[in-house]
Amino acid sequence: MSNLPTVLITGASSGIGATYARRFASRGHALVLVARNRERLDVLAAQLCEESGVNVDVIQADLTRAEDLAQVERRLTEDASIGVLINNAGVGQSGGFLQQRVTALDSLLALNVTAVTRLAAAIAPRLTQAGAGSIVNVGSVVGLAPEMQMTVYGATKAFVLFLSQGLQAELGPKGVYVQAVLPATTRTEIWQHSGIDIATLPEIMEVDDLVNAALVGYDRRELVTIPPLHVAERWEALEGTRRLLLSDLRQASPAERYLTSAPVGQ
Repeated sequence: MSNLPTVLITGASSGIGATYARRFASRGHALVLVARNRERLDVLAAQLCEESGVNVDVIQADLTRAEDLAQVERRLTEDASIGVLINNAGVGQSGGFLQQRVTALDSLLALNVTAVTRLAAAIAPRLTQAGAGSIVNVGSVVGLAPEMQMTVYGATKAFVLFLSQGLQAELGPKGVYVQAVLPATTRTEIWQHSGIDIATLPEIMEVDDLVNAALVGYDRRELVTIPPLHVAERWEALEGTRRLLLSDLRQASPAERYLTSAPVGQ
């Protein structure tokens, strides 16, 4: 019997999630695959069982639905064999902010923010008690780029990065590894679902390349892995500047530049 932890992967029926499933199965991990499309899950599970000989369970769930989300939370809370959570499920944004409908906004926030947070919260107490385990949150470089005009989607991915870094600070000292993965444009179905023709995009990373790179970062225990970033020092400089900014905050009084003001238009 393998002593490797079971890996639960959301959005596992295709794209990044399915590729993560194949990679972890090849490493000998048992899997719990979560997605809305039961037919695809069953086909993938059968393939992985045959190819890798690992145990694969499937959970058909729409994580924007409260009862489905609660079902996955219970599995994460109660199944002590699960030691790795891949928070991959997400949805994109079609159109600008003014074109967004309330129902679409609710669905996007429920999947990209609420589900990611609640699933991490469901597994974190067990992992910290064990002093081991991993949470991988799949974000996006769009979360670093408000000028790209994918405002709500980008905001949700900025949240995923912040959440991951906050969890790193809180859970890392307790033995839990938290990784944020920030893809750029990757060849997945999210573009079709968002109504965007992927053929119009200038540079596209293949899913296999994205996940392979993310797993190199995972094995190295990187805190933030950005597969398309070719100059790693750029991220290090950004983080260094952020920390310097925080060190310059003085809460007792406003900065001198705000002590006087001129009327608007002068």
